[in-house]
Amino acid sequence: MDPLTRELAEQLDFHWTHHARPRLDGLTDEEYLWEPVPGTWSARPRGATPPASVTARAGGGDWLLDWADPEPTPAPVTSIAWRLGHVVVGVLGSRAHSHFGGPPADVLAWDYAGSAAGALEQLDAAYAGWSAGVHGLDEAALQRPVGPAEGPWAAAPMLTLVLHINREVIHHLAEVALLRDLWAHGLC
Repeated sequence: MDPLTRELAEQLDFHWTHHARPRLDGLTDEEYLWEPVPGTWSARPRGATPPASVTARAGGGDWLLDWADPEPTPAPVTSIAWRLGHVVVGVLGSRAHSHFGGPPADVLAWDYAGSAAGALEQLDAAYAGWSAGVHGLDEAALQRPVGPAEGPWAAAPMLTLVLHINREVIHHLAEVALLRDLWAHGLC
């Protein structure tokens, strides 16, 4: 494996294996759907009434993610369900599909999980797809432009996208860990 690829892959793999994924063990449905403040964005059953700040909903299944475009200011607090849905589809799944031939993952059509177990299953699959793709990159692939799937980043090298995804996964799963800490300490 190319040394740079090894370092990029290991950065996220280490965080995933030693910090992020272990912190998700034991996640319950109640905690997964917990809304820590009024107006929290979450995953909700189709037909449920979302908070007033929601102007759209994303998803193609029985559960939808709250959404607005443009996002309100200040940005809403989001539940663990919302964060995991975002990481599964918007961060990992859509990129594994676009760049490594993974299964389709579109935020507007995704079948978001209504349970903690379902979300963790989706998260594990999305992480595995992205990680396998990154492990397969060589130096030439890391320097190639990511292309039109990344919109304004189309000309950026794959190296830039891999670093961005590493930051996004670490960032969002750290937020999930904080929400779990608040839940565990009865701040709900």
